[in-house]
Formats: sequence, C-alpha cells, structure tokens
Amino acid sequence: MHATDDKDIITRVLQGESQAYADLVNRYLFFVFTIASRYTNNREDAEEISQDVFVKAYRSLADFRHNSKFSTWLYTITANTCSTFLRKRKLETHTLDDERVFRQADMYGAHDDDATIQRSRAAMLNKAIGLLSTDDATIITLFYKGEQSLEEIAQILGITPNNAKVKLHRARLKLKDKLELYFADEVKEMIY
Repeated sequence: MHATDDKDIITRVLQGESQAYADLVNRYLFFVFTIASRYTNNREDAEEISQDVFVKAYRSLADFRHNSKFSTWLYTITANTCSTFLRKRKLETHTLDDERVFRQADMYGAHDDDATIQRSRAAMLNKAIGLLSTDDATIITLFYKGEQSLEEIAQILGITPNNAKVKLHRARLKLKDKLELYFADEVKEMIY
C-alpha cells in the first residue's frame, strides 16, 4: 500500500474511521514536538503540549478547509496551544546559559560514534537556534525542521512570501553569527 496524503486521511477520519487519525499523528508528531520544544525548552512540557495539540486538532478536524497544507493549520494550533500553555503556567523559559539545559543535552549521547557526532551537531544547532529571538527561531524551525515553504511560512506568520524570504535570510545570518561566536571550535571541526 502506498502512502496516502493528508487529505485522504482526514476524509477517512471524518467519515468515522477514527483510527486513521493515528497516521496523521505519526506523520506530524516530530513537527509538533519540535515547535513545542522551541517554546518551552522542556521535554515534558513539549510532550504535554504535543498531546494537547493533537487532541485539539482531532476535535477541530471538520473545520480544516484544505485551503492550506494540513501542517500549516497544525502549526497554528501548536503555536496557539504553546502560548496558552505558557500564559497559564507562567513558565520560566530557560536560556542556554542554564546549566540544566547543557546537562540534558549531554544525556542524549549514543554509543555509536556516527550517531554521537550527528546528535552532537544537532544539539549544537539547536542550542544556536535557542540563542536567536523567538521570531528568528520560529522561521528557521518552520523552514528547516518543519519543511514549510516560504508561502506556507508567510501564511502562518501573516506576512508576505517576500517578507518571509527576507526574514529567513536574516535569521540564517544571525544563526551563522551565533554558531561562529559560541561554537567556533565545533564548526571548525565540522568543516575540516
């Protein structure tokens, strides 16, 4: 059986085949979790938010109008859920100066050298993204981790595609600066 697209799965769910929703959850779990992690910097909170997002999306699935990608619609639910969660809890977001963040990142080591290197690079990149402003981190996350197009990002953020392109370019430059400033040795090792 070949992979079905989101629209087919949504149609099946709306026709009463509720177990098909698991396909959407599996397809977008990492996407939602990554966005939630950007807001909270806490794995447990990101997991809780992700669960809430999928419950809300399921309940509102009939409202999805297919005039954008499902991931765009899901991003909006995720961002709103994160904002509400943070307001209700009045959580402190942790900066990357926080030693606990580094300890948590260190716990994700692997026994395989290649996997360790990949995780180390991903952790370094995530730390650098965490040093960016919320707007810059969001656009980088949407484009690279969420694999959203500039048009989709523009729709999510309520800006023009050209403005999204400019913001992405500026965010990339800021990310490059953060990598060079805070992770110069690691970046040098990656290049050579």
